[in-house]
Parts: sequence; structure tokens; C-alpha cells
Amino acid sequence: MEEHEKKLMGQRIKEERKRKNMSQDELADILGMKRTNVSNYESGRTIPPGDVLKRLAEIFGVESDYILGASNIRRDVYFEAGSVAENRNPYYVITEKDEKDIAKQLEAMMENLDSNAALSFMGEPMDEEDRELLRISLENTLRMSREMAKKKFTPKKYRK
Repeated sequence: MEEHEKKLMGQRIKEERKRKNMSQDELADILGMKRTNVSNYESGRTIPPGDVLKRLAEIFGVESDYILGASNIRRDVYFEAGSVAENRNPYYVITEKDEKDIAKQLEAMMENLDSNAALSFMGEPMDEEDRELLRISLENTLRMSREMAKKKFTPKKYRK
């Protein structure tokens, strides 16, 4: 991840924390870590691991792609019982079955990427950090495409 991408991610974490009227100490308590970790994320010195990034997205109610800087669109997302739902509309909420399907698809994609001799980006082999960011991005893409398919293909009589 390039320096300007780290800075953008840190800036977005800080903005979202302030939007929720939280101090770094409060956010660190929620995440179960020290304030210095949050400070390092916000300054762009370190990148939060995937599980922390997912938790930040849940806390702030936004997509992790927005925090990562992969998307410039800030959409409010609601997390209910481990599922993502926009506007709390039940007919296209990601269900437990959808979660399992997404996990299987993601695992197959990652195995396929690993099975190729040398997964690289611009000639450089991908390190674990880049691989994790790719995994997060793929997971978000699968979630969004599942939601969009439900919105598009659910018959009107089943929409509530």
C-alpha cells in the first residue's frame, strides 16, 4: 500500500471517529487495544488488520472499502446480527446462507489465486498485507453483488 493510500485510510478513520464523537481512547477500548494503535492507524503509520478493519466499518456504519480508500462514496451501512443491510430493508439483507455462500466463493477465489505459481502486482510478488487487502476487497465485492442481485431479481410481491 502506497504512502498516500495509508494517509487517506488514516484520515477516513479519524473523520469517522470524530463523526461518532469518540476519542481515540474510547475507540481503542471498543476495539480492545491501546490508544497508540488507533493513533498509528489515523496517522497512516500502520494499517489495521482485516478483522480490525471490519470492526471499524461496523462501528462507523460504513463499508470497509470506503475506509480503505477503494471507494469515495460514503454510504451508511447497518450491521444486524452479522449481516449487512442498507436502509434496514429485509428482502435484500445478507442471510446466513448468503454468508456461507460468500465465504465459499471467497475461499475458492483465494485458493485459485494461490494455486497460480506467482501472484504478483506490477511484477512484484504480493506480500501478506496486500493479499489481505485483496481478500477484503473481494469479500466486499461479493457482498455488494449479492445485495444488488437480491434488489434487482426479487419479485415485487416478495419485497416488504
